[in-house]
Amino acid sequence: MKPSQKQTAIYKALLLFGAPKVGKTRLFGTLAQKYNLLLFDLENGSETLIYSVPKELQDRVEIISIPDTRSFPVAIETMLKIVKGGPVEICEEHGKVSCALCRKENKPFNKVELNALGPDWVVGIDSLTQLTNSAIAHITKGQPDDYKLTYDDWGNLGKLMDMFLSHIQNAKYNVVCISHETAEDIVTG
Repeated sequence: MKPSQKQTAIYKALLLFGAPKVGKTRLFGTLAQKYNLLLFDLENGSETLIYSVPKELQDRVEIISIPDTRSFPVAIETMLKIVKGGPVEICEEHGKVSCALCRKENKPFNKVELNALGPDWVVGIDSLTQLTNSAIAHITKGQPDDYKLTYDDWGNLGKLMDMFLSHIQNAKYNVVCISHETAEDIVTG
């Protein structure tokens, strides 16, 4: 196929990154002026949208909280299932796909099917930083707090994040991934 014959994708994937507390989630919220928003909140930052999105636009915003912690690293498991785009049900209490405990206790679930969203929707993932932390906690579960990642652990982290990001790269929905910048010390020899 010639470049002139190739159609551009109607769906876009963007990375929004910056220092903590500079307004990344608030900037994402401004998209409610033109789009419906579905935010996967991995680090309890959705409060920003409650205060920054005008009341008349808040009906255009859906928030799904995924209460990820070091001792309960559910975000990586849940988001890997969600980004495939098919239908999933996420329990409101734990942020877990098909949570057996919540199903047994008849607790509420959010139904999501990303591939069914039209071009008038934008999916937000807040944040890739927390998703990476979730993957690390998943990989090192049962290890002491001062555990240092091994070469194999880093390889597993790369594999998990590659699985997630490859779905984002080829998504059949608009998506904005929010991430924090990090400072790294460079050691020279």
